Amino acid sequence: MKNDYIPYPAVIESIITESFDTKTFRVKFTDKKIADNFSYVQGQFMQISLMGTGEAPISISSSPSRKGFLEFSIRSVGKLTKKIHELKVREKMFIRGPYGKGHFPFEEIKGKNLIFVAGGIGLPPLRSLINLIMDNRKDFENVKILYGCKTADEFCFKDELKAWNKIPNTEVLLTVDKKTDDWTGRVGVVTELWKDADIKSDNAVAFLCGPPIMIKFVVQKLEGSGFSDKNIIMTLERHMKCGIGKCGHCNVGDKFICVDGPVFTCAEVKKFPKKDGAM
Repeated sequence: MKNDYIPYPAVIESIITESFDTKTFRVKFTDKKIADNFSYVQGQFMQISLMGTGEAPISISSSPSRKGFLEFSIRSVGKLTKKIHELKVREKMFIRGPYGKGHFPFEEIKGKNLIFVAGGIGLPPLRSLINLIMDNRKDFENVKILYGCKTADEFCFKDELKAWNKIPNTEVLLTVDKKTDDWTGRVGVVTELWKDADIKSDNAVAFLCGPPIMIKFVVQKLEGSGFSDKNIIMTLERHMKCGIGKCGHCNVGDKFICVDGPVFTCAEVKKFPKKDGAM
C-alpha cells in the first residue's frame, strides 16, 4: 500500500538555467516500478524535498504528453530552493505526489480559443497545459500567450516562447516592468498587452497564474472583454504544506488548496472568504 508521506528518490537528468534565480530540473524516478506506474495530469504539483533541509510544493512544468521524465522550474527564494539550485546532474532529489484534484481541463476545451496570462514564475504551471495543447495543436483554435516579468532576463523558457510563436494560429506577447538596453518590446504590466492582443471571449477560455495582484487586474480585464467567471481558470499555489489536506495550512473557507485545487475557476475563487483571498 502506497504511503502518501514517503518521498521517492529521483535522479536529475538535466538542468536548464532559465534566469538569474530560476532553473528547470528534469528528473526521473530511480525505481523502475515507480516510474512505470507513475502518471499525472496538467496542473498538479509534487512535494520536493532534500533530506535534512526541508520540503516544498512545486508545480509540474512538464506535459503529461511527454513521457519518461518530470520537469520542475524552481526559483531560488529560501533555504530549500537554494540547496536544490546547488544540485548537479546525476544527483538526487526526493519527490512525492502528484497532488491536486483540481487541474486544468483538456478534453473540455477542445475546439476553443485559449488565452494564457502569466506573470513571473507563473508561467511554469501553465507550461504543462500549453505543451499538452501544442502536442495536440489541431484540436484547438487560436492560442494567445501573454507573459510579463520585471525584466527580460526573468523570462522562463526563452527558446520555447520563440518556438510557440512560430506555430500557426499561436501568438506570444511579452512585456517587462523595467526596460533594459537589450529590450525593445513593450514596457508595462501584463495587462498592457491588451493593447496588442485582440482578446475576445467568443468560444474562449482563459488560464491565469501569477501574483495575486496580477490575477486581480487580469480578471478585471477579462471580464471587461466579456469573459464569464466560469471561463476564467487559475491556479492557486500559496499556503500549501503537506499536500494531502491534513495540516490545514492551505485551508480557504471550506476548501483545501492542495486537495480541492490548486486549479479553480474564477467563480469558485469569488466564493472564498475575503480574508482568505476572495476576489
